[in-house]
Amino acid sequence: MNEKQLAAEKSIEFIKSGMILGLGTGSTVYFLVKKLAELINDGLSVKCVSTSRQTTELANSLGINIFEFNQVNYIDLTIDGADEVDENLNGIKGGGGALLFEKIAASNSKQIIWIVDSKKFVKTLGKFPLPVEVVQYGYKSLLNKFIDLAYKPVLRKKDNDIYLTDSGNYIIDLHLNEIQNPFELEMKIKMLPGVVEVGLFNNIASVVIIGRGESTQIIKRK
Repeated sequence: MNEKQLAAEKSIEFIKSGMILGLGTGSTVYFLVKKLAELINDGLSVKCVSTSRQTTELANSLGINIFEFNQVNYIDLTIDGADEVDENLNGIKGGGGALLFEKIAASNSKQIIWIVDSKKFVKTLGKFPLPVEVVQYGYKSLLNKFIDLAYKPVLRKKDNDIYLTDSGNYIIDLHLNEIQNPFELEMKIKMLPGVVEVGLFNNIASVVIIGRGESTQIIKRK
């Protein structure tokens, strides 16, 4: 069993029958959804909401009914992956393009667990490119602004076409290498007109489960 699967299956222990459960997006969440489908088939009763079309399609294919986010008032627990997590449990998310919906779900969740492999746990954020979701109108001016700020921006593409998020926006990935103050940077970028959301998830995760070799490490926010 690989580290992603170990972390994903460990997170199942936090799920209780009757919960409204938020399902994140990405390769680690894939293992969670597969295991969850087995448990629901065995009688676990949860109401699930999803943070992306990708996760919804996977869940539906495995027989999990996904509710619209607007059909629930809150989420008891959201389990999601992360692209990087630092020692303060701040993270970068959005490599899979779902950062806006992931942040909306997180902000309405009573508890948030991130599941990651050991390579994702870092001392300082920034090696992984920071995703910034932007509206299509005027995106080139934002690209130029990020160039002026020396953020080394790259407009995300897929199959030679500009990548579109589930809400029809573009993503600009910033190649920063190192982020000394993630709180300050998040606010600075979000103040720019045209920016929809930033892939910095600060002070959000309450628990991080790390797959390490053949076991898992659980870190809780102090």
